[in-house]
Amino acid sequence: MKNKILILIAVGLLSLLSLLASCAQMNPHPMDMTKAIQEAKSPTDHNALAKHYEDAAKEMLSKAQEHKKMLEGYESNSSHYGRQALDLQAHCRNLINAYEQAAKANTDMADSHRKMAEVIK
Repeated sequence: MKNKILILIAVGLLSLLSLLASCAQMNPHPMDMTKAIQEAKSPTDHNALAKHYEDAAKEMLSKAQEHKKMLEGYESNSSHYGRQALDLQAHCRNLINAYEQAAKANTDMADSHRKMAEVIK
């Protein structure tokens, strides 16, 4: 019984750490994006913005992939997580969806800036 409690505490702590790590505020825009977008006048400026958005999209897809692996673990070992299994699975699915949507939005922004760079040439 004592071992089961210790295992549940360990799993709970790992889940909490994972949640905190995934929800930790990332800084996908280390520069002032509003200012950078407003001041973009040359193809070089727009290509730099496109690169920034592409990098952010890659980061979002990487996070989505991490949560897909976690989801697989929760699904294949649901008996280990008891009542929390469904909550953990739903949480991962929601994060996967959010990261994939963010990746799409960033990819769309990158495409827009690439097109603007072409028009300016």
